[in-house]
Amino acid sequence: IGAWVLEQACRQVQRWRTANPALENLSVSVNLSGRQLNDPGIVASVANAIEVSGLPPYLIGLEITESVLMDDVEMSEEALIRLKGLGVALAIDDFGTGYSSLSYLRQFPVDELKVDRSFVDGLGEEQSDSAIVDAIVTLAHTLGLKAIAEGVETDTQLQELRRLGCDFAQGYLFSRPIPGEEAAELLDRN
Repeated sequence: IGAWVLEQACRQVQRWRTANPALENLSVSVNLSGRQLNDPGIVASVANAIEVSGLPPYLIGLEITESVLMDDVEMSEEALIRLKGLGVALAIDDFGTGYSSLSYLRQFPVDELKVDRSFVDGLGEEQSDSAIVDAIVTLAHTLGLKAIAEGVETDTQLQELRRLGCDFAQGYLFSRPIPGEEAAELLDRN
């Protein structure tokens, strides 16, 4: 199912790019499960999705949770290096909720750290949440990575993320999950 989801997501984004030239830089991110990351065929599966969709690899992001990466660090590092060789972007999802060692973070060829929604929830209300998000954003930038906040639902959270220098945000503030047709209309309007 994971390979099918990745392929369908890539095909859909490529269709939107073809239909609207203003969307030439539209990218897609897909979560990889632990089972997928451990699958010896993961690189071939991602390469196939790139080939059949025609979507340039630099517009494909693969997200792996911190806990999955830490299950088998050597295997994770090897898989990430091979995936990175395809030209896709890699993100550590739910960063700050696992038990990773910062020394391992340097080893992984990732492009983004995704700040877990549990830290975003209290932004603008809880000083400790702002301090944690600030630390994660600073860490990401120091390592040359982008920081993405998950679960943004209020303008207050968004303003605090801007103040902290977070690069990107996602969440219900922008849109709830919607069918592909509605997403195409939303993209066309914006």
